[in-house]
Amino acid sequence: MSSAEFVIPAPLPMSLPVLGETKRFPVRRVFCVGRNYEEHAKEMGFTGREPPFFFMKPADTLVPIEAGHQGTMDYPTLTQNLHHEIEWVVAVGVGGKNISAAQAPAHVYGYAVGLDMTRRDLQNDMKKQGRPWEIGKSFEQSAPIGPVVPAAQWAQSVGQNDAAIWLKVNGETRQTSHISQLIWNLGEILEHLSAAWELAPGDLIFTGTPAGVAAVKSGDVLAGGIDGLPELNLKIV
Repeated sequence: MSSAEFVIPAPLPMSLPVLGETKRFPVRRVFCVGRNYEEHAKEMGFTGREPPFFFMKPADTLVPIEAGHQGTMDYPTLTQNLHHEIEWVVAVGVGGKNISAAQAPAHVYGYAVGLDMTRRDLQNDMKKQGRPWEIGKSFEQSAPIGPVVPAAQWAQSVGQNDAAIWLKVNGETRQTSHISQLIWNLGEILEHLSAAWELAPGDLIFTGTPAGVAAVKSGDVLAGGIDGLPELNLKIV
C-alpha cells in the first residue's frame, strides 16, 4: 500500500543506471549461475557439463557504477583471499515461469557487466563443512555492476555469440573468454531458472565467470568489459 507507514525507516529500493536513459532499472532479486564456463569449472576442481545450479545475492550487495566512472569497494572483513569474477549480467524485463529457451530473449530488458566478488577462503571452508556458502558470496558491496544497456541497443553493436569478456587488474589481464563459451547459454539459463522460481521484472542474472579468478588486495584497480557494453572500473580500498 502506497500510504503504508512503517515502524522503522523503510530501505530505499535498489536501482541501476540505464545507458542513455534518465529512468533507472529497478532491481528485485539477484540470481547467480555457478561454474558456467568449462575452464573455470576445471580450475575449481570440476569437469564436464554438470546440471546448472544457482545461488543468490541480496539486492543491496550491488554497487552501481555509472559509465565512465570508477567505483570503489571496501576490502571486506573476515577474509584474506578476496577473488574477482567478471560476469555478463542479464536484466529481466518480462517475468514468467517455465520459460522455454526459445522464448528467453523476449523476457530480457538488457545487459550489464558485473563482478561477483568472493571471499574464497570462507567459501571453501563452508564447502568442506557441507554448509551453505553465502558468507563467501553475499556480503556488502560484493556485486559491483555497470549500467544496463537495452537488449536491442546491444544487439545492434555486437551479438552475444561474438562478445568477448575480459578483466584486468592493475592493467594486467587476468580473465578472458567469449560469451559463446558459456556451458549453459542464455536460453538454457532462463529455462532452468524459471522452472525453479517464477522470474519477475527487475530480476538480475549473473551468468558465470571465465577462468582466471584470483586474489585482489586493497589499492588494486579492476577494469572489466564485454564487447558493446560500458567498461566497469573499480578500485579496492
